[in-house]
Amino acid sequence: MGLVFNIALAVFAATGSFLFGYDAGVMTDVIQSPNFLSFFNTIPSSPIIGAINSTFSGGAVFGSLMGGLTMDRFGRKRTVQIGACIALLGSILQCAARNLSMILVGRIFAGWAVGLMSMSVPVYQSECAHPKTRGLIVGITQQMIGVGFIVSTWVGYGSSKVPTSSAFSWRFPLGFQAIPCVILILGVFFFPESPRYLVETDRGDEAMRVLRKLHYNGQNDEWIEAEFNEIKMTIDAEKALTVPGWRIMFTVKQWRIRLIHATLVQVFTQMTGINVIGYYQTIMYENLGITGSRNLLVTGIYNCVGPLANFIFITLLLDRVGRRRPLLWGTVGITVALICEAAINSQISGATGSKKDSLSIVGVFFIFCVTAIFSFSFGPVSWVYMSEIMPFQIRGRGSAFATGIGNWLVSTLWSQVSPIGLGKITWKFYFVFVAFNICITFPTIFIFFKETKKMSLEEIDLLFGERALGSLPDNLDMKAVEIKGMDQERQVALTEMPAHAQHSP
Repeated sequence: MGLVFNIALAVFAATGSFLFGYDAGVMTDVIQSPNFLSFFNTIPSSPIIGAINSTFSGGAVFGSLMGGLTMDRFGRKRTVQIGACIALLGSILQCAARNLSMILVGRIFAGWAVGLMSMSVPVYQSECAHPKTRGLIVGITQQMIGVGFIVSTWVGYGSSKVPTSSAFSWRFPLGFQAIPCVILILGVFFFPESPRYLVETDRGDEAMRVLRKLHYNGQNDEWIEAEFNEIKMTIDAEKALTVPGWRIMFTVKQWRIRLIHATLVQVFTQMTGINVIGYYQTIMYENLGITGSRNLLVTGIYNCVGPLANFIFITLLLDRVGRRRPLLWGTVGITVALICEAAINSQISGATGSKKDSLSIVGVFFIFCVTAIFSFSFGPVSWVYMSEIMPFQIRGRGSAFATGIGNWLVSTLWSQVSPIGLGKITWKFYFVFVAFNICITFPTIFIFFKETKKMSLEEIDLLFGERALGSLPDNLDMKAVEIKGMDQERQVALTEMPAHAQHSP
């Protein structure tokens, strides 16, 4: 089956990412429903709307951190399944909401589920992917997030066409997400567990069968055997150093460095302002003079631009250009687009007639530029880079921390303050992100981030230094010596291995 099955697994697992995009995007249209605003006695720029979005992000913080435990105990695909069950409950609560409390609790459950899946899906995909196609495979995560945004927008746009007295305009979009939840819950039974997790749980024969199913092309038996032996040798070595708890991630120097890298790439993704646009673009369009159904239509078109750009990038470029360069160019491009957007917004309040219409079009163009540039950089690369640099010993907990703290905690902050900021200081709000990108994001990526394209996960271990052992606590020194010896044996074995067995697909 090989690559076709591998892509099918990645796309299906990314149904969890679809829920991420749908859940994050659905409120953009819901908060434009007159019936919803009347039912909950609020307006789009109120703190109540901020609370609805921030509870979603806050729930995702908890879900991401919980995922570090469930991935190690129950495996990768079971964690995705657990997330789908929680998402189903959240969907039911939101759809049936009779008061603000039910909406808030439903959004917490939805965020909890998305947090679980946002950190487990990329890890599952990464551990199943071939080194040469890992960018494509994990990039499907961002692709499905974008598809989720598209579907949420057009479901919301279609639902808005009912009379304003009908609650269908917001109940149906909130209930629609139950469909992918059920598909994911049932479909997971038909896909295999990650081969690396199978080896770690002493199911080597099953891991070999999964590797062949994922990567066999009819003539690469030697590569599959070498890959299996490398995974087994690495995990056998790492088991001697696997320590329960979260403190160890911060104690071992190389693990700490990799954890910081993974967390920072998630923080920098949030500091592009992409989720602020995703949640509150309808307010941004109102600031540009675009209102009513035209506002929702522009939102729908916006949500199509990112996935299209992302698809082009992950299929044609990501595994060629690598990780570091897109992040650098993306930082520059998004910063320029935000500066231009701020400049347009500063002029539009006093404009009239055709000039105002022209400025509105240009303002929409630069908002679209942000999502296009994001999809050629931080969108897919953040998930790929985070999932592939994490050492196996802390892959579950480390990915949970990076996603929970770097992505969702920062998102929670912006979800709460953005509607207030956009309402109070309008275009000046963009410069918060501009300043951060110039002063922190670009220098950090340029100086510290490493290139990891086309490396196996085990080779990335060596990139960060001796299987990322670093300086260990005193009570682990003897184990460190043992592992270093095993590292030397592994490097000798790799040196003696035929070149075609090391790198052939």
